[in-house]
Amino acid sequence: MTEQKDDDTPAPDESERENPDAESGPETVTRTAADAEKTPEQENAELKDRLLRSLAENENLMRRARRDREDAMKYAASNFARDMLSVADNLRRAMDAVPDGLRADESAKAVLEGIDLTQRELLSTLERHGIKRISPLGEKFNHDRHEALFEVPTADADPGTVVQVVEDGYMIHDRLLRAARVGVAKAPPAAAGGDAHRVDTTA
Repeated sequence: MTEQKDDDTPAPDESERENPDAESGPETVTRTAADAEKTPEQENAELKDRLLRSLAENENLMRRARRDREDAMKYAASNFARDMLSVADNLRRAMDAVPDGLRADESAKAVLEGIDLTQRELLSTLERHGIKRISPLGEKFNHDRHEALFEVPTADADPGTVVQVVEDGYMIHDRLLRAARVGVAKAPPAAAGGDAHRVDTTA
């Protein structure tokens, strides 16, 4: 009598027997079928599209690198120039502080002329490197270039007009290096009617 052995090995799943390629997944089968259906013209068009996209991306990278290099060259002196502005300020303050009587003194005239020439030469040197002074006296207050320190009630200027420059501002090419610190006109209390014509000097 033949002895029947128990086989613990599970029977293969019916779906696996019927579809031996099930491990590849439906997406793989679908994608392969789609690729097989492409004509040579379609493949050429797809390759051409990929090439054009790669060329456009490369051109954008080159343009961005060129712009970054130009900006680095234009604004490399920003920190040094900002430090030099205090020298220009001190020279201007020195000239402004000279009393009128001393300006007429022949013995002091040579010294004052030397200070004035030094200030002019410094400003000229800064301008050669793209750094220009902003002295907005009489101009309309500009949030982007001016910093308002106070308001001056006056009927001699329109509200919002710069009537005093405490400290000159500076631009480096098309960027603000330092805002001009100014006093701004506002309507006198009698004519203002309260705060109806108050100038907004907040950035």
